[in-house]
Amino acid sequence: MVVVADPPLAVRGGDALTLRGLAALCLVTALAPAAAPTPLPTPDRLHHHEATRLSMATVYAIDAWGPDEALVKAAAEAAFDEVDRIDRLMSHYRADSPLSRINREAARHPVAVERELFDFLAVALGYSRASSGAFDVTVGPLMKAWGFFRGEGKVPSEGELAAARQHVGASHVVLDAARGTVAFDEPGVELDLGGIAKGYAIDRAVGILRSRGVMAALVSSGGSTIYGLGSPPGGAGWPVDIQDPLHAGTVARTVRLKNRTLSIAGTSEKFFERGGVRYSHIMDPRTGGPVQGILTVAVLAPTGTAGDALDDALFVLGAEGSRAYLATLPEVEALFFLPDRQHGWRLVRRHGRT
Repeated sequence: MVVVADPPLAVRGGDALTLRGLAALCLVTALAPAAAPTPLPTPDRLHHHEATRLSMATVYAIDAWGPDEALVKAAAEAAFDEVDRIDRLMSHYRADSPLSRINREAARHPVAVERELFDFLAVALGYSRASSGAFDVTVGPLMKAWGFFRGEGKVPSEGELAAARQHVGASHVVLDAARGTVAFDEPGVELDLGGIAKGYAIDRAVGILRSRGVMAALVSSGGSTIYGLGSPPGGAGWPVDIQDPLHAGTVARTVRLKNRTLSIAGTSEKFFERGGVRYSHIMDPRTGGPVQGILTVAVLAPTGTAGDALDDALFVLGAEGSRAYLATLPEVEALFFLPDRQHGWRLVRRHGRT
């Protein structure tokens, strides 16, 4: 059930985007890969191609099947090129990216941006509001305060943390739909799309593969977000392993992907320890500190964009706190790996509408 009585997004000009519009935009329309692929021909007439490319600070991998060897190879290269384009558009590490320009100038004056980036920012801010701030693309000041921005990690002082928290929150970002501009309401605010842009790049890459005749593919962004297009020859979906959150190299669960995404957020990727406490890179924007008490969250969703945003949001909300939000997302399934003194970890599974 989609809640429609929520306040609209802070978008000036044009129509306000409510949760109903957000769900339609994120889970049904343009951000999702296009219609399902045509059935695979017999395996002996298919051609297989695997390739990787470093982009967006991670390794993107494509495992694809199609009716022609040259077609599949060219489609994979075009998909990688699209990922590179998204990186040039949305990276906050690249000084020349449109996103970096927003971060430099939006506190001084509204910054005009191209429509794709504007619409994507509206979607990202929509996830922030829909999750009551658990997902937040303005979390950059907190990442810096805790030393996760090009650093090894540190525990900030109370003053540093208070200063960073003043600049975090979707309410600081004003989108003007009529003019296509982005503005910040005060200095110190910045956007970091790292929690959602890789998923969007996956969706765009899958769209390229489909449009060029690839019939089945597994597309991965460093293993954190993986989309299964169709099924490999002879399979009912792409089998993908979820790693045990405490034991590297051990499989905790295996899921099958067919025209859906698996996105994973966990504490093992980036963390540091101080005084016997482990601090992960996944921040709770509402408290200003790293999330505690969760090992891994795996999200099955219709699109990479949705999965990439939701794994962080549900990690912050937790297995119990996410119930109300998941009730608005009927196509989403979440697996919470929680610490357990007796067995190391326990699994809690949550479905949308439950």
